[in-house]
Amino acid sequence: MNLVLAPDYAHYQDEIIRIIKNFHSEGTLIGPGSRNIVKSFSINGKKFNFKSFKQHNFINRHVYKYYRKSKARRSFEYAHMLIDKNLHTPQPIAYVEFHDWLGLTNSYYISEQLENIYTLEDVMYARSPFENLKEVIKEYTQLIYYLHEQGIEFIDNSPGNFLIKKINGAYHFFMVDLNRMNFHTEFEMPKRIKNFSRITNDPKILKLISSEYSRLAGISSEYFLTQIVKAANTLQTKRRIKKVLKFYKYFLKVLPVPKNLILISLISFLESDLPFLVFA
Repeated sequence: MNLVLAPDYAHYQDEIIRIIKNFHSEGTLIGPGSRNIVKSFSINGKKFNFKSFKQHNFINRHVYKYYRKSKARRSFEYAHMLIDKNLHTPQPIAYVEFHDWLGLTNSYYISEQLENIYTLEDVMYARSPFENLKEVIKEYTQLIYYLHEQGIEFIDNSPGNFLIKKINGAYHFFMVDLNRMNFHTEFEMPKRIKNFSRITNDPKILKLISSEYSRLAGISSEYFLTQIVKAANTLQTKRRIKKVLKFYKYFLKVLPVPKNLILISLISFLESDLPFLVFA
């Protein structure tokens, strides 16, 4: 076992080890737990989140031991990097890795649990008490612009990965799910725009993002809007194709479906009209 703790939390070592040993039988589950499992635990009256990452296949197990940092380690290190840049993320506490002769078997990332927060997704779809949608989207866009100016590409730039807390009248965004980031010396505009493809396909919100980002970047808002819509539609199309392929993959296991029928069906799908965003 490899356990790395933030300096201020070294005294939690024994309790963290105990929780890891009992992770599957204790704690309060957060979210569906279908892929990665996140649970909350209390230590000395404080609440912490323990995130157990999905186990990898045997090839990736080897890769994550010898060639790449584990998702838990990257989450921990990227959290500290963001804090050093005066950005917000739940306080990183520790990460834990387990290995065998083949490679990585399990990994955990531990962070503080925030109370009385909402996600950006809650705000977008009116599931929170924040009424000023325009101001929230404006400040979110300013955050992403700052990241881009620093050469940071937050790959999982989706509304569920931004926690919002209003403190003294100001919105504070806490970024979570940090293990996937790219770093650029030159972060070109097409890549910056593509980074918004996961945020939404809501025309109203994309207009707000385009207006603020183009103002900050000094570029045409019409160009930015056209390209961000294109990026959102491209991702939507890819997701739809993946769903179809998963559907056929499942039935290939249980039904003797001719390959030519699959190809014909897939081609028919690709030729069908895909949804496009229309702006008033």
